[in-house]
Amino acid sequence: MDNLKSKLPPIGQLGPFIALVIACTFFAFTTERFFSAQNLSLILAQVMVVGVIAIGQTLIILTAGIDLSCGMIMALGSIVMTKFAADFGLPWPIAVACGIAVTALFGLLNGLLVTRVKLPPFIVTLGMFNIAFAITQLYSAAQTVTDIPEGMIWLGNTFGLGGARVSYGVVLMILLYLGMWFWLRETGAGRHVYAVGNNPEATRLVGIPTERVLLGVYVLSGVFYGIASLLSVARTGVGDPNAGQTEALDAITAVVLGGTSLFGGRGIILGSLAGAVVVGVLRNGLTLMGVSSVYQVLVTGILVILAVTVDQMSRKAAR
Repeated sequence: MDNLKSKLPPIGQLGPFIALVIACTFFAFTTERFFSAQNLSLILAQVMVVGVIAIGQTLIILTAGIDLSCGMIMALGSIVMTKFAADFGLPWPIAVACGIAVTALFGLLNGLLVTRVKLPPFIVTLGMFNIAFAITQLYSAAQTVTDIPEGMIWLGNTFGLGGARVSYGVVLMILLYLGMWFWLRETGAGRHVYAVGNNPEATRLVGIPTERVLLGVYVLSGVFYGIASLLSVARTGVGDPNAGQTEALDAITAVVLGGTSLFGGRGIILGSLAGAVVVGVLRNGLTLMGVSSVYQVLVTGILVILAVTVDQMSRKAAR
C-alpha cells in the first residue's frame, strides 16, 4: 500500500482533474445537451487559444513570475501576421513566422527587463500590456484585418471524431501540452525551470545560469503567444485588434486552477490544460443552464481565490 501511495502524484496535482470530473458530472445531470459530442468539441475549441497562452504563462509562473501582457502580445502577433499577409502579399507561412517573431521579441524584452534591469515581472508585464495594446491599435488603425489566406485559417478546420467535429487547432494544443510536459519532466533544461522558481539563489550556487534560464522562459513564452495568435486567427477568420484584453486573466486563472503555485517551483503543465478546460466547462454549463454571464465571472473569481488559498495552506503545512 505504501509503495502504491508513493507512486501516486500529490493531491495538489490531482486537484484540477478532480475538479474537472466534478464539474462535468454536475452539468451532465443539470443540462441535457452538455455531454453531447458537439458541445464537448465546442468547449475545446473555445479554450484552445487561452490554453496555448496558458502554456507560456505556466512557464513564467513556475519561475515565480507573472505575465499580464500575454493577451495583448497575442493580439499584436495576430495583427502582424494578418496584415503582412493581406497588405504585403507575403506567403502565409512567412507572415505567420513574422508574427511569432514579434511575440518572441516582446518576450525577450520582458525577460531582459526582469533579468538585467531587475524589475518586478508584475510591473514589467503591466507596462508591456499597455505598450502592446497601443502598438496594436496604431498599426491596425483599430480596424479588423480581413482577406486572410486560406492557409492561415486551416487550423480552424474540423474533422469528424465520434460524432463530433474537432478542430485541428485543438489537436495542436494537446500536442503542445504533451511536448512541454515531456520537456519539463524529462530534460535538464526543463528541470532547471523548476529549480529557478523553487530557490533561485541555491540554483545559481550549483552552477545553473539562472538569468539565462529566466530569459529563455520569457522568450519561449512569447513563442507560445505567437502560436496562440495563429489559433485566434484560425478560429475567427480575422485579425482582431480588440482581442487579447481578457486572455491574460483567463490564462492566469487556468494556471492557478491547474495547481501551479504562484510562488514558483511547483506544478505540472497538464494541470494548466485541465484548468483551462474547467473554466470552459463552467462557462459552457452555466450558459446552458441560462445563468447570466455576470455569475459566470463570479464563480470563476471564487475558484481562483480558493485555488490560491489551498496553495498557500499547503505551503504552510509543508514547512
